[in-house]
Amino acid sequence: MLRLSILPLLLGGVAGVLGYRTNPLSSDSIPAAPANLVIYGRVWTGDSAKPWAQAVAISGEKIVAVGDSSSIAAQVGPGTKVIGNGAMVVPGFIDGHTHFIYGGFQLTQVDLRDADTPAEFVRRIKNYAAKAKPGEWILGGNWDHERWAGTPLPDRSWIDSVTPNNPVFVDRLDGHMTLANSLVLKMAHVDRSTKDVAGGTIVRRPDGEPTGVVKDAAQNLVYAVQPTPSPQQSDAAIERAMHWAASHGVTGVADVSVPWFEVDALQRAHAAGRMITRVAVYVAFQDWRRMAERVKANGVGDDWLRVAGVKGYVDGSLGSTTALFYEPYNDAPQTSGLMVNPEDSLRSYISSADSAGLQVAVHAIGDRANGLLLDIYDSVAQAHGPRDRRFRIEHAQHLRRQDIGRIARLGVIASMQPYHAVDDGRWAEKRIGPERIKTTYAFRSLIDAGARLAFGSDWTVAPLDPLLGIYAAVTRRTWDGKNPGGWVPEQKITVEEALKAYTAGNAYGIFAEQKRGKLAPGYLADVVILEQDLTKVKPEALEKAQVRMTIVGGKSVYQR
Repeated sequence: MLRLSILPLLLGGVAGVLGYRTNPLSSDSIPAAPANLVIYGRVWTGDSAKPWAQAVAISGEKIVAVGDSSSIAAQVGPGTKVIGNGAMVVPGFIDGHTHFIYGGFQLTQVDLRDADTPAEFVRRIKNYAAKAKPGEWILGGNWDHERWAGTPLPDRSWIDSVTPNNPVFVDRLDGHMTLANSLVLKMAHVDRSTKDVAGGTIVRRPDGEPTGVVKDAAQNLVYAVQPTPSPQQSDAAIERAMHWAASHGVTGVADVSVPWFEVDALQRAHAAGRMITRVAVYVAFQDWRRMAERVKANGVGDDWLRVAGVKGYVDGSLGSTTALFYEPYNDAPQTSGLMVNPEDSLRSYISSADSAGLQVAVHAIGDRANGLLLDIYDSVAQAHGPRDRRFRIEHAQHLRRQDIGRIARLGVIASMQPYHAVDDGRWAEKRIGPERIKTTYAFRSLIDAGARLAFGSDWTVAPLDPLLGIYAAVTRRTWDGKNPGGWVPEQKITVEEALKAYTAGNAYGIFAEQKRGKLAPGYLADVVILEQDLTKVKPEALEKAQVRMTIVGGKSVYQR
């Protein structure tokens, strides 16, 4: 783990660390308005007309010049700070799909992501509970039962004896399946007599008793009794999340499924001048009316905080066998997934939000979920007439071939997470078979069809690290090492295509393409300096690439 050094001050505060120097030009040779900062290196601009440059000049919060070293030298004056030796300089990464405040919370919660056995799963919860106060909730988790080789889903009996005084509610890493201990089930009044929830599943033992695992909408039974974080806890989580983002070169995020207490925390951070990450907010689409009223009263926001979107769900996840497909699962033939929201509700929410002028983003993973969502998007757009609406599909993981072209034709943004491809690729074929995986995480096919890609992490479901995402999109090498040539290798893309999806693609996805996503004069000075040139290292070495420095609005917010 990198040691964070968050410095919300002008770049002069880190002189010497990264090769800064004060230019020794005499006063009669300096330009009338020299730049505050000049960065030299191999500059990938993100501008298709001129993708490469040698230097970037910054004044205040904006870029004033991009070009070759000799032309940028004219921007250097006695007070200009200069950074040399930048192996690669790129626009600030934008993560197109995060659960931002929950990422901030997760940094201090129990971590089960790499717990490779049930025994290790239990040990970590036991150790965490030993340090918790009585009554304190144990949350987080991110466990992955696919690591346990034939072991069934966890059961509350595993952890009851080690957590007698603490409610436990720990997620599977996809967030669509969670384990509760018996204390939580009692608090939520969930027992053998509790009826199943529409859009969700209460997993049961053969005798009908709940195992403690709840899927999708059934999780709401517990959320209803889970305490809301205090303002102080929320503020601290946002602060941690922003610092963590900066350490990975992330200068902006699309923040989805946002609770209103998080909106409040972001507003407090903005008002106090504490923002170092630019955030675009998408609340639950059931709250479209409240969001529309807020936009009417306050506008959509500014360069730091945009609050003008809603996000909903069609289905669940592949790992939880709740993603919605046209055909049953190969390894669970009794199901083809589930709809988290009924079709009539989906149409109503999307239509209402679009009528109110809000941007709509909807989670769809299975091929049937994606096909249905495209049908709804198409009919709503036709009914309401042309406007710059920028509908988004969050994940777009499993697609029929005909729907790849439809995404492009309809102008729908495919908001995708490359890390999931090399994670799910370890076991996805057993779920849906060899034919359906051919258009799974179909990056190459979508780009070739002319679709707009916006890449993200789905943090905390996956690490908040664009460099790992680029590695995944370019190599498609699964984390188990079993696909060295790439899983579904025909869907690989190039480094520059992946960079575009993490920069300009996401800027477009949040209506920010006129100010962000490129290194060009007049754009905001959100810049990342990398230790390696991603276009010159071997693809398999991309996962080891590192961020040297992150700059947001002309200010250093992270340095290694």
